[in-house]
Amino acid sequence: MTPQLQQAIKLLQLSNIELSEFVEAELETNPLLDSEERRASEAEDALPEDRALPEDREAALAEDAALAGDSASLTGSDQIPEDANAPLDTDPGDLYDLGPGDGYLNAAPGGSGSGAHDFEELPSLEQRLGETVTLRQHLLDQLAVELSDPVDRLIGIHLIDMLDEAGYLAGALEELAGLLGCPEARVEAVLSTLQGFDPAGIFARNLQECLAIQLAERNRFDPAMKALIDNLDLLARHELPRLMKLCGVDAEDMAEMIAEIRRLDPKPAQAFDHEAAETLVPDILLLAKPDGSWRIELNPETLPRVLVNRSYHAQVQARTRTRREREYLAERLQQANWLVKALHQRATTILKVATEIVRQQSGFFKYGVEHLRPLTLRDIAERVELHESTVSRVTSNKYMATPRGTFELKYFFTAAIAGLGQENHSAEAVRHRIRVLIDQESPDQILSDDTVVTILQREGIDIARRTVAKYREALRIPSSVQRRREKRVLGK
Repeated sequence: MTPQLQQAIKLLQLSNIELSEFVEAELETNPLLDSEERRASEAEDALPEDRALPEDREAALAEDAALAGDSASLTGSDQIPEDANAPLDTDPGDLYDLGPGDGYLNAAPGGSGSGAHDFEELPSLEQRLGETVTLRQHLLDQLAVELSDPVDRLIGIHLIDMLDEAGYLAGALEELAGLLGCPEARVEAVLSTLQGFDPAGIFARNLQECLAIQLAERNRFDPAMKALIDNLDLLARHELPRLMKLCGVDAEDMAEMIAEIRRLDPKPAQAFDHEAAETLVPDILLLAKPDGSWRIELNPETLPRVLVNRSYHAQVQARTRTRREREYLAERLQQANWLVKALHQRATTILKVATEIVRQQSGFFKYGVEHLRPLTLRDIAERVELHESTVSRVTSNKYMATPRGTFELKYFFTAAIAGLGQENHSAEAVRHRIRVLIDQESPDQILSDDTVVTILQREGIDIARRTVAKYREALRIPSSVQRRREKRVLGK
C-alpha cells in the first residue's frame, strides 16, 4: 500500500469536524491552496496581474523552500507533470439515481495527481484520559453497554439529544415515537433504562421525577418519601403540619426527610462540561421528493471547497531561480493536487455508500422501524464495488439527517433472520414484532413462545422458539407464565 493510499484512507475515516481542522491546517501551510471562502473574501482586493506579488507571501514561500533543506524531492525535476491540472472525468452527480430527476451536490473541484502529507499522530492514552468528558459522551458510553439492540440505541441517542443543560428531558415521547415510527411504549421502555444511568436523576421529565430517581437509587423512595415528593408545593409554602399528615410522619421524621431531599441534586447534568460538547452536524442530507423518491445531498456546510491557486503558482514559478526552489514549488503543487483529488474522492465515496444505504433501507425512512431491513457491510460493498473495510470507514463517524432524525450510517446495518420465502427480515424488525404481539395480547389469551413462533411463521418469518425466548428476554418481557400471573393480580 503506497503512502498516498494510506493517507487517503485516513482522510476517508475523519469526521466532518476533524476534516475541517485538517483542511484549515493545510491551507495555512501550503501557499498554493485556496478555499472558496478565502477567494471570495479576497476578490475585491485582488491585485492586478502587472502588480508585484505580496512581499510577505512570496517571502514566506522562499523561507519554506529554504527550510526544506536537502529533503528528498517528490519530482526530481523542475517540470510539472502534464496531467497535474487535468480535471477528474467523473461527476458524482451522474453516478447515482434513486428516482427521476435526482441530482446531488458535487464534491470539491478535483484534479489528478497525488501528493504526500504527514497526518498528525492520534492522541496518546495520557492525553485522552486527560480530556474532559462531556455529558453526551458519558451517556453514549453507558448506552453502548446497556443496550445491544440497534433500534433501542437509536431511540436512546434521540433521548440523549433531547436533554437540556440541567439533565431534564425536553420534548414529548409521543412526538419521538411518531418521528421514528415505533410504539410510544418502546420509547418509554428505553427511557426507563436510561433513567438508571449515571448521574442519578438524569432523563427525568420534571423535578419530582428527578428526585424520585435519586431516592430510588439510594433505596429511600418509601411511601412517606413519595408523598413528600408528590407535594413539593406544600414544602415550598412551608405547610409542614399538612405535609406531616399526608406523609404519616412526626416532626422529627419530617425534618430528616427534608434534610435528605436537600442533599439531592436537582440539576444532575451540571457537573459536566457543556461547552466542550459539539453540535452534531450531518455529513449527508436526505430529503423526500414529491414523487416518493429520495434526494441525497452532501451537506454544503461540511464540504470543504479547496482549490489550487494556479495563477499564484504560475507567478511564483516564473521567479524561481534555484533547483531547491523549483523542487519545493513542485512538491507544494503535487501535495495541493493530491488533497483536492482526495477530498473529491472522499465525498464521492460517502455519497455512493449513503445512496445505497437509503436504497436498501427505504422502507424504514418511509414507514418506520418495523420496516428496517437486514443489511451488512458486505451487502453494500458488493453493490457499490468497494472493499468492505472502506465501507466500514465511511459509515463510522458519518451522520445523515433524515425525515426521521439524524443517524450515524453504521446504525443501518443489522443482523438478518431467514424468511420462509426469498426475503430476509432484520433481527430488530422481528424483535419489534414480538413486542407488538405481546403488547396486544389479552389477559385471557397470553401468548406462549410457541404461539409467537407459529404467528411469525404464518407471517413468513422462520424463527426458532429459543430465538423468540432470547429476544423476549432481551426486551425484558416476562415469560407467559409470569405475565398471566401479573395480569390476574391486576384484574383483581
